[in-house]
Amino acid sequence: MRLRRNADSFDKRGAVLLTPSLTEWAVLGLLGEGPAHGFALARELGTAAPLGRIITVRRPLVYRALERLEAAGWCGPVYTEPGKAGPNRTVYRITPTGRRGLKRWLSQPVGHVRDLRIEFLLKVGLKRRAGEDIDDLVSRQQEVLEATLGALTRGRVLDEVDLWRRHNARAVRAFLRDLQKRSG
Repeated sequence: MRLRRNADSFDKRGAVLLTPSLTEWAVLGLLGEGPAHGFALARELGTAAPLGRIITVRRPLVYRALERLEAAGWCGPVYTEPGKAGPNRTVYRITPTGRRGLKRWLSQPVGHVRDLRIEFLLKVGLKRRAGEDIDDLVSRQQEVLEATLGALTRGRVLDEVDLWRRHNARAVRAFLRDLQKRSG
């Protein structure tokens, strides 16, 4: 697979830059737990798996994510093993660059209320799988969204959209408080 190549796609040394999608973060997060092949990663992101309840990723998208992450130097092939009923499977592992990017992403709160449903929950899910504490992430998330949540829960309701945003903001505030209590 070829990434779109333009002047903004490379750093000063010519390395491919990548702004990962949520699918790519999910795949990279799983690779952060240890080497895996695409089929196993797709199983972990399937509808029946715990992370699949947050973000379901079909097998072709897992392989596309692996290609993009590899092209950017965030993961790489380790070895190939025989497939049980199909072609050989390439096992990938996260690179030091990928690990640094993943660590940075996992520590950053999301910027919008709407991003809590998938991105924030994915971060929480990956951190819990890794046995990491989520208290700092939850606290930082509350800080980042407090001004937005305050503005959404005050002020006039002009239409259905405002009403929806107000109720959503209240639910997010309650969710973050409950999550903090549960993790503490």
